[in-house]
Amino acid sequence: MTEKTYSQGPWSLQDLFTGFDDPSYQATFDEIEKGVQDFQAYRDQLSPDLSEDLFISIITDYEHIFRRVSRIGGFAELSFTTNTQDQQAQAEMAKVDQFQAEISNQSLFFNLWWKALDDENAKRLLAASGDYRYWLEAMRNFKDFTLTEPEEKLINIKDVTGVRALNMLYDSITNRYVFKLEVDGEEKEMTRGEIAAMVRESDPDLRARAYQEMFRVYEEDAPVLGQIYQAIARDWRNENVKLRGFKSPISVRNLVNDIPDTVIETLLDVTRKNAKHFHRFFRLKAKLIGMDKLRRYDVYAPVEKSDKKYDFSEASDIVLDSFNEFEPRFAAMAKQILDASHVDSEIRKGKMSGAFCATISPDLTPWVLLNYQGKPDDVATMAHELGHGIHSLMAQEHTAMTQHACLPLAETASTFGEMMLIDKLLANETDKGVRRDLLFRQVDDAFATILRQNYFSMFEQTAHDMIAEGAQVNELADAYMKNLESEFGDSVILPDEFRWEWVMIPHFYNVPFYVYAYAFGQLLVFSLYKQYQAEGESFKPRYLKILSSGGSIAPMELLSNAGMDVSKAEFWQGGYDVIEEMISRLEKLT
Repeated sequence: MTEKTYSQGPWSLQDLFTGFDDPSYQATFDEIEKGVQDFQAYRDQLSPDLSEDLFISIITDYEHIFRRVSRIGGFAELSFTTNTQDQQAQAEMAKVDQFQAEISNQSLFFNLWWKALDDENAKRLLAASGDYRYWLEAMRNFKDFTLTEPEEKLINIKDVTGVRALNMLYDSITNRYVFKLEVDGEEKEMTRGEIAAMVRESDPDLRARAYQEMFRVYEEDAPVLGQIYQAIARDWRNENVKLRGFKSPISVRNLVNDIPDTVIETLLDVTRKNAKHFHRFFRLKAKLIGMDKLRRYDVYAPVEKSDKKYDFSEASDIVLDSFNEFEPRFAAMAKQILDASHVDSEIRKGKMSGAFCATISPDLTPWVLLNYQGKPDDVATMAHELGHGIHSLMAQEHTAMTQHACLPLAETASTFGEMMLIDKLLANETDKGVRRDLLFRQVDDAFATILRQNYFSMFEQTAHDMIAEGAQVNELADAYMKNLESEFGDSVILPDEFRWEWVMIPHFYNVPFYVYAYAFGQLLVFSLYKQYQAEGESFKPRYLKILSSGGSIAPMELLSNAGMDVSKAEFWQGGYDVIEEMISRLEKLT
C-alpha cells in the first residue's frame, strides 16, 4: 500500500522546538508562568457551590497549562533519550523537572480542593464536566491518600533532587555502557540493544557469551545500581505506605491504573498455576535444537538457523500492509508518524536502549524510538510501538487529561498490532522452516511478555518488602534467583550470573510495578484476537471503541462494556488456554 520509501534515521523534534536555544522554547516557560499566575486567581473563588460554568473555565485553563508543560517536558526528555550523555540535555531535563515541580505546587490548590469537595457537589460538577469527567473521577480516587498542601508541596520539591534525580543517574550510567563481543573472529563494540540481539542467534556459544558479557558489565556496577534501586524503593514506601497510607507498595500503581488489587492478585495467581505450559515449551525447544535441557542462555534460541533480515523500508511496508488489511485508518495513522519524521530508529552510542512511543499532546503526532537492526523481532517492535501511536491518534479527540489509556489498556493496540504482523508474515512466508520459527517466536514473545513480566512483578513486591527490612544488595540478588527458580522450575538450567538480571530492568527503577501491564495487555489481546478470528468484521466496532475511548472511561467499565470480566480467574485462564493451544500446535509441527 505504501508509495513512499522509509529509511532509518533520527527523528525530528521541530514540531516541538528547533532546539534548546529556540526563542519559543524559553517563551513557553514564560507563557506557563503567566498562565499559572492567572490560574491562582481562582483560589479565592473555589467553594462548594461553585457554578458549573466557572468550573469548566477552571479545568479548561488547567488543561492549557498542562499542554504547554507537556511540550517543554517532552522536548527535554526526547532530546535526552537520543543522547543520554549530552550534558546540555541532562541540564535541561533537570531544569524542566524543577520547573514542573514549582508549577505543580502553584496549581496544587485546585487538586486538593476537588478531592476534598463533598460528594453531592462533586456529582453536580461531574455531570457538567464533559470529556474531563473520568480524569476528575480518578483524581477523587486518591482522596483518602492525599496529604496537606504544605506536605504535598514538600514531596513535589524533594522528588526533583531525590527519586527523579536517581532515575536520571541510572539512565546516564547504564546507557553509556559499551559491550565487547567476539563475532566471527572479530571483537566488536556493541550497545545494549545490539548485544541483546545476539541472544536470539543460532550459535549456542555466541548466545552464552552475549549474556555473560552483558552481566559482566552490569555486575561491575551492581553494588551502585542496587543502592540506587534500594533508595528508590525506600522513597516509594516512605511516601506511599508510611505517609499516604496505601496498603502495600503495589497498591499505589493499581490505583493509578484504576484496577482493583484483587484483579492483579488473581492475574498473578493464575500465572503461577500456568507456568507449566512454558516449561513444556522449553522442553520441546530443547529437543528440537539438540539439547537435553535449555540453559537460560537458550530460552530465545531459534529452532531454525535463519539469517533472514528486513531492511527498514521493507519492514515499514510489511507493518503498514498488515495494519491496512485490518483497518485502513490504522495504516494511515502509522504513516502519519513515519511521514512526520517522528521515528528515531538508528543505533547510536549514548542513545537510550529499547523502544517506546511518546504522546506529548493530542494535537501532536506521537514520537517513536526504536533501535532497529533488521531482525524479525525488530519488525515486531516496530509494529508494537506504532500500535501505541495508533492508540494515541485514535483517542486524539479527547482532552490532554483523558487521551491516555491506563498502563494495562495502553498495551492493547501495540500487542494486537504485533499479532496482525505475525499473521501477515506467516501468510507471506513459503519456507516451512521459517514459518515454524515464526510460530516459535510467538510463544517466545508470549513468555517474554506474560510469564517473565508477571514474575518480575512478583519479584518487585518481594524486593520492596525486603528493602523495608534492611536487605542488602546481595540478598536481593539471592531473592531474584529464587524467583527465577520458581518461574522456570526444572525446565531450564539457571547460570548463577542471572541473579543480577534485575539491575538491568529500567522499569523497576523508573516506573515501579509497571511490568504487569504487559501481561495484562497481552492476555487481554489474546481474548480480543480470538473474538476477531471468530467474528470477523463484526468485531471491529467493539475494538475500535476501546481504542478511541483512550483514558476517558474507567478501565473496568470499558472492559465490562466489551464483555470481559477481568476480576474472574476464568478470564485470565482463557488467555493461558490460547498459549497452551499454540504449544500443542507446535508439537504437531515437529
